[in-house]
Amino acid sequence: MRSETDIIQAIASGKERALAMLYERYSEKVYNTALSYTKNAEDAEEITQDVFVKIFRKAATFEGKSSLTTWIYRIVVNTSLTYVKKRNRFSFFTSPPKPSESIDFVHPGVLLENKENAFALYKAMDCLPDSQKTAFILSFIEELPRQKVADIMKVSLKAVESLLQRAKKNMRSELEKVYPHRRNPKN
Repeated sequence: MRSETDIIQAIASGKERALAMLYERYSEKVYNTALSYTKNAEDAEEITQDVFVKIFRKAATFEGKSSLTTWIYRIVVNTSLTYVKKRNRFSFFTSPPKPSESIDFVHPGVLLENKENAFALYKAMDCLPDSQKTAFILSFIEELPRQKVADIMKVSLKAVESLLQRAKKNMRSELEKVYPHRRNPKN
């Protein structure tokens, strides 16, 4: 098995087989992360394809200052955020149903019996600012270590912890609207 450095260098020299190897290793992670942002399988597939096209085009710019995984996650997060913003801008003019109103997807990490709870969680997550949403997705859905999240977001570990605290607080208030009987008595 070739090292990631060898693979990215081969991609930079235009070797499509190397891109296929990288795709095999990372496509599931890229897809799942994109799905967390879009809540739509077709959109997540499109983002996944876009991410690997960007990797192919930008492989020569990879300097190795961060791990390859961190670099790929940065690309998928930025691509997903841009995609969602464009979709929302388009929906402002055409008025299709917003994804938060009709989430019809199954995230690979969600069990069938938790589908209703997942719907409420993702709807609450849509209310978060992008930085809090990204920290939450990478930390709790993708289950990345906090330092890796900080590296991907190009912020300090302390900033990630702060973003997560605010995200949990904001989501808690949204979820309390859906589940008032589950209100935490400490609040």
